[in-house]
Amino acid sequence: MAPLVYLCARPQAGAAAAEYESFRTAMHLDAGELERWDLVQDELPADFASRWRGAVVGGSPFNVADPESAKTDVQRRLEAGLARLAETAASGGVAALFTCYGIGVATRALGGEVTRAYPEDTGPTRVTLTDEGRRDPLFGGLADTFTALTAHKEGTGRMPAGATLLATNEACPVQAYRVGERLYATQFHPEPTGQAFTERMAVYRDDGYFAAGDYDRIAALVLAASLTEPARILRAFATAF
Repeated sequence: MAPLVYLCARPQAGAAAAEYESFRTAMHLDAGELERWDLVQDELPADFASRWRGAVVGGSPFNVADPESAKTDVQRRLEAGLARLAETAASGGVAALFTCYGIGVATRALGGEVTRAYPEDTGPTRVTLTDEGRRDPLFGGLADTFTALTAHKEGTGRMPAGATLLATNEACPVQAYRVGERLYATQFHPEPTGQAFTERMAVYRDDGYFAAGDYDRIAALVLAASLTEPARILRAFATAF
């Protein structure tokens, strides 16, 4: 059986390595079962759909909604590769789970809208399943309402045509959706523990996600949060595909 792959979209090597470990641990996989491909350094290989049976895409300090003229060559190349992945997954050619920054790339690639209208503060947020989410193969076993971690400056204003809304909240109404049977996308981060998230916060504390002086207060909220449900999505993804 072909392995799964973590596709890295983070230029910060330490944060990327930690994110890979968070995905691998949450999915209960060893290194041979979850490979790593760095899209910051290398293009998505042409044979990705046969090389890997599925992919998970993490976060990034990049923003999809930034003007194209303001994006670096690395960001444009990286987003083009993830767009190919989204199109292939939407048509059933490979399984993919896009998270945080990844949901923005998938949304735009498939004809939806990404907007700055739905940012969320760094830290815990409450997410509620829709009726379709309760019936979904990956989300259906979760609690109806659960705590997840967010930190983003943009969100989905309009889902791609044919997408099914799986989870929502008031601050950012599109928290998760599915396209077809093999493409999933979440705005929240399903992979980190509270400790791993606070370590990531330290890397990005001066990047405008939160006031640097609020680090200790927000970190305390993160460490106190119950995060039982989001990782179950990843375990279900690894089992299903």
